[in-house]
Amino acid sequence: MREASQSLPPWYERIPDFIQLMRLDRPIGILLLLWPTLWALWVAAEGRPDWSVFFIFCSGVVLMRSAGCVINDYADRKIDGSVERTKDRPLAADRIDGHEALALFFILLALSFFIALFTNLFTIMLSFGAVFLAATYPFMKRYTHFPQVVLGAAFAWSVPMSFAAQINSLPSEVWLIYFATLLWTVAYDTMYAMVDRDDDVKIGVKSTAIIFGRADKLIIGILQILTLMLLVALGSRLALGGYYDLGLLCAAGLFLYQQILIRQRDRDRCFQAFLNNNWVGMVIFIGLFLDYWLV
Repeated sequence: MREASQSLPPWYERIPDFIQLMRLDRPIGILLLLWPTLWALWVAAEGRPDWSVFFIFCSGVVLMRSAGCVINDYADRKIDGSVERTKDRPLAADRIDGHEALALFFILLALSFFIALFTNLFTIMLSFGAVFLAATYPFMKRYTHFPQVVLGAAFAWSVPMSFAAQINSLPSEVWLIYFATLLWTVAYDTMYAMVDRDDDVKIGVKSTAIIFGRADKLIIGILQILTLMLLVALGSRLALGGYYDLGLLCAAGLFLYQQILIRQRDRDRCFQAFLNNNWVGMVIFIGLFLDYWLV
């Protein structure tokens, strides 16, 4: 066994570093991008999505989220070492160099574009917007205190793409889901930024957690309420029923729980609140799924 392990090629031992670079070992980002994508697919298809489109978008979520993590770490490779939470990332710790990271980023983009070719021209054209947002977001924290808004726009971009792939058009309900996703993303990514706020202030990185200051919890709460209001408006417009409403009620309860978690602005509890948003996306999707399936 020992001789076999010594005969492994050098790149094999580096696979865990590339997995970490793409955050495949921490799938929370994939899930947070997946849920609004599924909301959009189910609404666009009235609960009966084309399964080839479903597979394409699930694969695209994994690829684009991984690409976003790679370019984010490339952009932050010189500052991640100064942040407690990120100092052991592969680029910050020099286990992967910048050229390798960029090569991986473009490979992931190429794979994403390849699977987009199996949709339609409208979706392919919209995919360029997804690439632009994914590539520019990591650099925004140097120029604006609102990089979370750019991230929200990037995550929400899967919504019009889903409608374009499913029905080749963008009805008005697209934008209710789009802006609900954007506001929700700003809320939970501000919680995420609260974890790093002290380090970010020292190194000059900007975020909503910094600009919101002591009003951070209040503004997060307002964003959460606005998210629910947009989703209530969606349900009213589409005449969705009790299962959907129950999903939104569960989401409201989870938002309240998150407010309790971030009350003292403790790093670990803020991160726990951020992670809890996976359940928000899930309960809303379950409500949609059951409403279309059973009603």
